[in-house]
Amino acid sequence: MKYVLLSAFFILSLAAGNSYAAGKQYELYSPDKRVKVTVVVNGNITYQVFVDGKALLEPSPISMTLENGELLGENASVRRRSTRTVDKSVTPLYGFNDHIKDHFNALTLEFKKPFSIVFRAFDNGVAYRIETRLKGSIKIKKEQVAYNFPQDEKAWYLDPKSSRWHGYESNYSYGYISQMDSVKGALPLLVDHNSGIKVLLTEADLHDYPGLYLVPGHGEYHSLVGIMPAWPTEVKQNGYDMLVEKRADYIAQTEGTRTFPWRLMILARQDKELLNNELVYLLATPNKLQDTSWIKPGLVSWDWWNDWNLKDVNFKTGVNMDTYKYYIDFAGKNGIPYIILDEGWSDPYNLLDVKHNLDIAKLVQYGNKRHVKLILWCVWHVLDRQLEQAMDEFQKWGIAGIKTDFMNRDDQKVVDFYTRIAKAAAKRRLLVDFHGAFKPTGLSRTYPNIINREAVMGLEYNKWSYLDTPHHNLMLPFTRMAAGPMDFTPGAMRNYNKNDFRPIASRPMSQGTRCQQLAMYVVYYAPLQMLADSPTAYQSEPVIMHLLSKMPVTWDQTLPLDGKVGKYLLLARRKGDTWYIGGMTNWTPRDLTANLSFLGNGNYEATIYSDATNSDRIGNEYDVNKQQVTSATKLHIHMASGGGWVAVIKPVQ
Repeated sequence: MKYVLLSAFFILSLAAGNSYAAGKQYELYSPDKRVKVTVVVNGNITYQVFVDGKALLEPSPISMTLENGELLGENASVRRRSTRTVDKSVTPLYGFNDHIKDHFNALTLEFKKPFSIVFRAFDNGVAYRIETRLKGSIKIKKEQVAYNFPQDEKAWYLDPKSSRWHGYESNYSYGYISQMDSVKGALPLLVDHNSGIKVLLTEADLHDYPGLYLVPGHGEYHSLVGIMPAWPTEVKQNGYDMLVEKRADYIAQTEGTRTFPWRLMILARQDKELLNNELVYLLATPNKLQDTSWIKPGLVSWDWWNDWNLKDVNFKTGVNMDTYKYYIDFAGKNGIPYIILDEGWSDPYNLLDVKHNLDIAKLVQYGNKRHVKLILWCVWHVLDRQLEQAMDEFQKWGIAGIKTDFMNRDDQKVVDFYTRIAKAAAKRRLLVDFHGAFKPTGLSRTYPNIINREAVMGLEYNKWSYLDTPHHNLMLPFTRMAAGPMDFTPGAMRNYNKNDFRPIASRPMSQGTRCQQLAMYVVYYAPLQMLADSPTAYQSEPVIMHLLSKMPVTWDQTLPLDGKVGKYLLLARRKGDTWYIGGMTNWTPRDLTANLSFLGNGNYEATIYSDATNSDRIGNEYDVNKQQVTSATKLHIHMASGGGWVAVIKPVQ
């Protein structure tokens, strides 16, 4: 017997009296009815996911083991089930859409033991989380997370080639799940499912709990199973790092009554759909800050990547007052609201010991007169040790934010650090940019002063390696960026092809063309977006400086136009009445067509920045052209090897 509940937005079927492996079966559909989640409670708890009637996942178990040996998910019996439909619009403080449709159907199974599991089915994803109702505090030995696939699927996964619990600054590898035996797969991980659907696995709303990694399982299915770093009991300082020497036999100690992170599958029938997915944001805890008026996204002039190199100046460049006044002057003249003082402004192990005759308060005053604010870099464990004193001093100086670095872990202790810093910084109206970080899980929604996050192998790797290639650059928008803001730090002005590139720390360059670097400002979402190269490098090319100085860092609308994972993409974003289109390709030259049917009525002018005839040989070369366009226009695009393309489209008044 099957009971079916129907509403305008919701279908849920519950086979309460039907035997399915001698258990009870509960079915949850997405609003468009194309995604189905089947949950079976048969003592144990499993769930299965179908898309368009085809099994995406085979039955996959859910459970949690407590320190006292109690297993939540064993001998399970449902006490109550409830359903609901949500169909609303969420307005973020900032983002890449000015409103986000939050439409899902939900099923909550409350068990006789003191826990529940909540499932949500979206048209483009499935998520579930465990909720507990236990008294006092608890220790958790293990959470069982499993994705059982019908066959040995291929996947793109981060391969850290390290035994440490951190792998976010790595290249993506591509291969069968079964080949990942030596890898702790950091999230997001993208499964190239045989059905043709891309399945991006990650987590959301991570608080007071360790981060999730995936490794191959060894059972009857082709599986990815979750592992998490255990609670650290002994740590040792090793320069900027705090290395764990010993861990406990449990992963978390926490409150007994709480919600746990969402286990999220993002589903994309076309690769380009991954470029505009905001489920991590929607699943995060909403904003906890009452006053957000002081949180201002913007461009940042950055010192460290370009090694403080200024050309044709009459003072010694480096970490000193003259150099930073020059950066401030540059930022002020070009409407750039921030500069960063990176490593070297203080003793890295004492944030109150300012170096090189710098006077931070005077630099702040100098910047205020030019409408430029300062952000200070710091080592995370030093900031944590000096938290109240350092934060109070930062507030007294009048700085705008901090860039905290080298966490390089996501066990529960370090995850708690992120929340502690978010609160302490918000109390003093400070922005935070996390480097040496784990992937975003929605904290920027909960504490929107968390303005950016690294967790990516970014442009800095060109200073010492060959790893940051155009192929890598084309992986990130489909994988890492789906999790949240990404501080890749683009903007290299020395651009070279595959054969000519060399890693030079003091005179860094990029792989690929100038236009690929320009396209990153459209494609890579970063509310605190870096200008990584030297002020004098930008000033020597006023056409480029004009484009970058006017480039938005947050958006009102995002439209993916085309794309294939790791190969190419074409992405349109709107700010006000102006459209920006960014195109990027890997080392393969590419011809694409941009259909402008998304434009409104009327006439527009497109300013187009494209690879030049010889950009494949001389990466710095580019062409700029203007063209009258309408919504009927189709623009032909040619991108050189490692190339890019940018169009700025404005209505003709």
